Amino acid sequence: MNKNALFDLTVTGLSNDGCGVGRYGGMAVFVPFSAAGDELSVRALKITKSAVYGKIERIIKPSADRIIDGCGVFGRCGGCDFRHISYEAELRAKEVFIRDAFTRVGKLSPEFQPITGGGESANYRNKAQYPVGLDKSGGAVYGFYAVRSHRIISLYKGVNCALHPDVFGEIADFITDFIREKRLSVYDEAAHGGDIRRICIRRGHYSGEINVTLVARRKVPELSEAARRIMKNFPAVKGVTLNVNPDKTNAVLGKKEIALAGESDITDTMNGNKIVISPRSFYQVNTPAAEALYGIVSDFAEPGGKLIADLYCGIGAIGLSAADRAKGVIGVELSESAVGNAAENARLNGFANTRFFHGDAAAAARTLASEGVRPDVVILDPARKGCDETALEGTAALSPERIVMVSCNPATAARDCARLAKAGYKTTKVRGCDLFPRTRHVECAALLEKGNYP
Repeated sequence: MNKNALFDLTVTGLSNDGCGVGRYGGMAVFVPFSAAGDELSVRALKITKSAVYGKIERIIKPSADRIIDGCGVFGRCGGCDFRHISYEAELRAKEVFIRDAFTRVGKLSPEFQPITGGGESANYRNKAQYPVGLDKSGGAVYGFYAVRSHRIISLYKGVNCALHPDVFGEIADFITDFIREKRLSVYDEAAHGGDIRRICIRRGHYSGEINVTLVARRKVPELSEAARRIMKNFPAVKGVTLNVNPDKTNAVLGKKEIALAGESDITDTMNGNKIVISPRSFYQVNTPAAEALYGIVSDFAEPGGKLIADLYCGIGAIGLSAADRAKGVIGVELSESAVGNAAENARLNGFANTRFFHGDAAAAARTLASEGVRPDVVILDPARKGCDETALEGTAALSPERIVMVSCNPATAARDCARLAKAGYKTTKVRGCDLFPRTRHVECAALLEKGNYP
């Protein structure tokens, strides 16, 4: 087969990167925005020794899973992967992603419990981070990056992202109008010039409180006026923060923050607990689905009367969800602002049986072991890359009866569970929880129990 060749393909499944998968001439074929059951005419775009990557040239016969979606930027924006199929089909696919990760990557055979859906599949995100750029006429715009690029697909004065509340688009439009009015310079990634980099918005799902964080390469005096205008025009905004990021980096936030107006923190409710959230602290983007996930974690942990160590605790949301039944909760987090939030959240909700401190998971595990602390349960909720070896070794050295692994990347979770098997922990149960409807991402929780495991 040559590049640009046309061929017919029947799609038989979905891959965990969001593509439809079929086979042609003995080779796997990956086609974005296709559905299991599609009969397609496909154009080959890239060919390797074992796979073909193509695009849909024509749908010969659509899958029964296909739907018509109204998002005006789907297929160009790099955010969503599955807006072209029913949500039921998406959940079935994500169950397969999780099962394949644990059986193929981890070589494990736990009980797979039914996936928990994400509730509303539209307007569910409580956080947005819009890059700011220029359109062809030189005017400021905001939006999302196109697939596998840093080219901005503009949302300015256009369609609002279907995953975000409408007010996010209204605020971002307002700020972009101000940038245009004041002719503020916009950051140029290639030249590392210009000032305004991002518009970040975070909203409490239940409280409705909003924080706006403007990311700029330096302190821009005009942004104080922008903050006052935002507060005046959007009563739900409790504060506007400037984050200064002077570095040539893909990292969204820099290290320095300046309060421009109001208060930087907002509050919300998580599993009945009042939660304080700062602009840079990790907080799950789908609040109702996160509550369901933390319920699964609690079920796996069986916290009644037990000491729980939460080694990637963030602002404490997982641990506090079990604190009313647990003997005690010890939380560890690398972000100092998140540790402060966690301690404040425990105080606000009257939990005297909690302790939070700053540090990485591996060092924290060693510290607890040196103090003679032996938790009954360890909760691990690392970033997508998973736990490093030292964190897993430290967790095993604490010798808890149970470990609950939480991850937005089933492949790294399965890898880490397999590593813990060597230390005598058997993965007995796995359950998915879809915190990210319409995208290829899915959260999962795994229960590991101490015992004789070959």
